[in-house]
Amino acid sequence: MLKFCYSTGMTQITPTNITPLRCAAEFMEMKSSVSGTGNLMEQTEKSFEDMRYWSWSELLMVVKQCQSLLPASESSGVLERCLDSLVGRLSLTSEASPCPSTSSPDSSGVRFSCDSKSTESLKTVFSRASWWFEDLIFMSPVLVEMLAKTMVSRKFDHALLSRFLFYYHKSKLYTVSSSEKCKIVDTVVDMLYILDQSCVSCKSLFEIHRVSLNLKIAKSSRNKLEDMIGSQLDQATLDNLLVSSPHGANYLYDVNLVLRLFKAFLRGGLCQASAMRLSKVASLMDLYIAEVAPDPYLKPSKFLALIMALPESARDSYNEVYRAVDMYLEVHSGLSEEEKTKICCALKYEKLSAEICIHLSQNKKFPSKTVAQALISQQLKLKSLLHATSNTNNSCPGSPCRAIEVKNATKKDKESEEQVILYAGKLDLPTDNKNLREHLQGMQWRVMELEKRSNLCCTVMKENFSRGFIVGGEGVVPHC
Repeated sequence: MLKFCYSTGMTQITPTNITPLRCAAEFMEMKSSVSGTGNLMEQTEKSFEDMRYWSWSELLMVVKQCQSLLPASESSGVLERCLDSLVGRLSLTSEASPCPSTSSPDSSGVRFSCDSKSTESLKTVFSRASWWFEDLIFMSPVLVEMLAKTMVSRKFDHALLSRFLFYYHKSKLYTVSSSEKCKIVDTVVDMLYILDQSCVSCKSLFEIHRVSLNLKIAKSSRNKLEDMIGSQLDQATLDNLLVSSPHGANYLYDVNLVLRLFKAFLRGGLCQASAMRLSKVASLMDLYIAEVAPDPYLKPSKFLALIMALPESARDSYNEVYRAVDMYLEVHSGLSEEEKTKICCALKYEKLSAEICIHLSQNKKFPSKTVAQALISQQLKLKSLLHATSNTNNSCPGSPCRAIEVKNATKKDKESEEQVILYAGKLDLPTDNKNLREHLQGMQWRVMELEKRSNLCCTVMKENFSRGFIVGGEGVVPHC
């Protein structure tokens, strides 16, 4: 600036000095002409017009100067221009597969790949797309936030931006103080939150969460992190959920965290969660419940909350839940009958298999009332199954399985069906659990016999069709 003032407004402006010159001109309000020559503000403005001709290393050097001169560089508009130019170049190179060599500080510009092989591996493509990650590690959290927002406004690839944010977090975190770590985590989480969540890695989010457990990050950032994880909970694994309990708690795992994650998953609405995603999340919850059930310090209210965290429609079977409850009752033998009953009420008996129901009926750890309800529910389910099977076989008299007559087998099938229906219709609901078990086993045997005969019927029908026969009303008639 002094050279400019004492040399009648003549000084050389280059990328190495343009940032401090512009900030000095702003501070000194050098907007008026000096001795009839152009002022410093005008000269720096003209130099910025040549920014598109700067090399990549020169552009990075200017950005570093802007970072050291904050907030002056931001108020003067230099930083905004530099970041906009930087993002523009990255957008072009990400589309043109830049060479990894462009990350060299000695690079004279942005080079483009000459490799046109169609068999290039996906790993190589990813490495080329991320060539600039290492170059921008020097940025402070403030600059990273500005860069990310500029990229989002310029429609930059969200998947690539999320990978950079994870890379920045991993590379910077172990070389700074605790306060800087908090700033880095807060910034990375806040920027990831504004991206398309389908482009954000669930595994990497859990890595950030694991690091943040020992840091005092902002509550808003922690909530955003849990929301992002919860929205992709169907991609998580059991190991991800097994987080140690907070300091001072006597239970083994952080159950409250898992409950918050599952609530975050359901917060988007069941209509947006496909049946496959719900099934994956339910399986994950069943694994987690089985893992925490042996914890002797886990309260019944928390264990019950885990079982009921998901709606009934999420599970096709409650067998795994039963096994977890069985284990929990075994470890917590001192529970009152009321507490046991509350836990058992979370079981959906109609979604238990017959084998599990029989096991439950012989399980002394369960309350007697629960055992009776399970057996009655299973009995009603088998009755409905027998009734539905009977209606299916008798609904269409001209159907193949009803019309085929295989010598003496047809007569035996009809008699067997009538016996099964009669057996089911005469069943009462006895209060004695032993009688219930006997009726239950008898009905299961009848259902198995009926299924065998149905399979035989369909097999014979397929053989007749393969030989060119069709089914008539009273027997098998050759096909004309």
